[in-house]
Amino acid sequence: MQTENTDYLIIGAGIIGLALAGRIRKKKPGKTVLLLEKEPDVAAHSSGRNSGVLHAGFYYTANSLKARFTRDGNLALRKYCGDNGLRLNACGKVVVAGDETELRSLYELEKRGKANGVDLRLIDAGELAAIEPNAKTFEKAIYSPTTATVDPVEICARLKDRLLASGTRILFAEGYKARAGDNVVITTKGRRIRAGHIINAAGLYADKIARDFGFSKNYVIIPFKGLYLEYCGPDAPLKINVYPVPDLRNPFLGVHYTVTVDGRVKLGPTAIPAFWRENYGGIANFSLAEVLEAAGYGTRLFLTNAFGFRSLALDEVRKYYKPFFVGLGLKLVNKIDAAGFTRWTRPGIRAQLLNTATFELVQDFVVEGDKASTHILNAVSPAFTGSFPFAAWILDNYIDPGIG
Repeated sequence: MQTENTDYLIIGAGIIGLALAGRIRKKKPGKTVLLLEKEPDVAAHSSGRNSGVLHAGFYYTANSLKARFTRDGNLALRKYCGDNGLRLNACGKVVVAGDETELRSLYELEKRGKANGVDLRLIDAGELAAIEPNAKTFEKAIYSPTTATVDPVEICARLKDRLLASGTRILFAEGYKARAGDNVVITTKGRRIRAGHIINAAGLYADKIARDFGFSKNYVIIPFKGLYLEYCGPDAPLKINVYPVPDLRNPFLGVHYTVTVDGRVKLGPTAIPAFWRENYGGIANFSLAEVLEAAGYGTRLFLTNAFGFRSLALDEVRKYYKPFFVGLGLKLVNKIDAAGFTRWTRPGIRAQLLNTATFELVQDFVVEGDKASTHILNAVSPAFTGSFPFAAWILDNYIDPGIG
């Protein structure tokens, strides 16, 4: 079997893979880049199924990669949309408190935001009413003017078009199957590809591919399903994103209102443990091995109640009952027609990394690798927002120091 050669092979054409390819093409124009994508087009999974929110970067501790990449990525993607004529809704966001306990957490978010250099303001109820009359809070709220919403698929499609125009090859409907010796992989179509450097940006399956290369020894990806309810009433009830104060012990931001790039309002998401990695609906992509794996880790997390998983799981199951789910959103606003939430949007799966040594959900980016390969194990939310600076950092620190 003939072997193809390329300087860089990127597995996965989601936002991270596309951003990495673009960065390499810019800094190393004489090098060849090949992307391997198992789906017929880009952004078929997390990159195209996320909320579309460009986060500002105030949720995360100041020494985290998340904080830096989210802050810088927000600016970079806003500029990219402007430069490329892509839609962007610069609607902003407010985070509201429900009681005295949440108020203390709100002050912690303000502290983190200031430490991260994020543009945000602590406002009172009167100022909140001027920004979004329908939002309600206990005494104080946070206003984030740089939070925005975009169409993730639109952005990924533009990145793809630019890569193809630059001569980058993307093999669609052809995924990674196995490693076949030093820096040679076999694809699902039987193609052999040898690369100077292999970059694993495979999202939900990054940990499995990494283990073929001797990495991800203490990590496994646990899938969580996210669902939103879209408001289909006659008038949009909100013009700005409205979020609750999150539980800072886990990486989820709670049920909130998102105003999409075209002004629609949706409520969510859930963070329901999924039965298998691409458990979007029905039995499509069913894998018994993945069901058993998820059940094993899920049972252990439930029994040990790591990071409050037991109460999290029980609450998430309750969200399948729509009145309960909508009721969580009612706590954030003065009034809304609960009957207007009639349509579930396309589900997404969050590829959440679990440290199997400590049994903790990993809340920051994790990358492992050597001179021959790089493996992006935890490109977790808000990875879409932070994708551009994250790609530059990966190149600088893992793939080719000095390239970025």
